[in-house]
Amino acid sequence: MNKRLTGMLGLAAATAALAAAGEARAAVTVIGGGLAEGCSKAALTGKSDRKFEELCSLALETELLSSRDRAGTYINRGVMKLRRMEWEGATRDFNVAIRVKGDLGEAYVNRGAAFIGQQRYAESLTDINRGIELGVEQPAKAYYNRALAYEGVEDAKSAYFDYQKALELQPEWDLPKQQLTRFTVTRR
Repeated sequence: MNKRLTGMLGLAAATAALAAAGEARAAVTVIGGGLAEGCSKAALTGKSDRKFEELCSLALETELLSSRDRAGTYINRGVMKLRRMEWEGATRDFNVAIRVKGDLGEAYVNRGAAFIGQQRYAESLTDINRGIELGVEQPAKAYYNRALAYEGVEDAKSAYFDYQKALELQPEWDLPKQQLTRFTVTRR
């Protein structure tokens, strides 16, 4: 018996759904006080105002940060740009974070989210897979983003399984639940 999985949306409709649903953004925790920690807290609590982005920039310009905290601050600033759909600026911040400390999975997952926003789904998959491989603080968001990218390349089966994985990792999260309602599993 063969199982067949189909998304209920065509590519154009899926692209619209991706934009409406938004990508999941993974911020990085920076501790130790100072501006970089304030930037981290702002990113982790969903802030995107330019004043918080400026806080991140000031931290990068004036504070002596470890390579992890410097990369994390670039990631957090990029996350704020993602929330404002500033894909290119966000991508630049994630690129710098990867140059500073290339083993932070969040940099890759978030750069993948920026690529989703630009409808560059294949590139997104490469980055998100790398981020998952390296490990991230919030893996459910990585699987959710990868599901969005799979939908973008019209791989409904992989998208379905990643939405399921995101929901398994974070059962109270509504976004994967909502996305899963669009799928139909049939046997033949």
